[in-house]
Amino acid sequence: MTNDEAMERALALAADAAADGEVPVGALVLDADGRVIGEGRNARGGQTHDDHAQPDPLAHAEVLAMRAAAARLGTWNLADCTLVVTLEPCPMCAGACLQTHVGRIVFGAWDAKLGACGSIWDIPRDPHVGHAPEVYGGVREAECARILADFFAARR
Repeated sequence: MTNDEAMERALALAADAAADGEVPVGALVLDADGRVIGEGRNARGGQTHDDHAQPDPLAHAEVLAMRAAAARLGTWNLADCTLVVTLEPCPMCAGACLQTHVGRIVFGAWDAKLGACGSIWDIPRDPHVGHAPEVYGGVREAECARILADFFAARR
């Protein structure tokens, strides 16, 4: 699966989040062969397909996708994997990428408020950190930014 194809799926997940009133961010994890092994979308309010879901302030799309990938692989180490996400990861999610040793981070829209993969902070490339994933930003950037802008415009 190409970065473009993966971002298409991440955008669909973001749309699902928006439909549930969540900030529209979608993410997936690809294995070394480009197969989807984990998916996630923002679900902090607990609006998931699980009727028993509780609000979870840490339920960012990236974290949920990495959890699913780790469960599928049976290991926390995602070194051969790629995280694809519609919005530049925040500091928490960038830190989670380091903790899982994810090999690549691919994202769409840059985050001028909380971006932690090159815009405000650059946690993955901090020289004090041992693991340094490859980072590619701006994949289908306009589409990824538009879904966020439309979501927030509807709430103002």
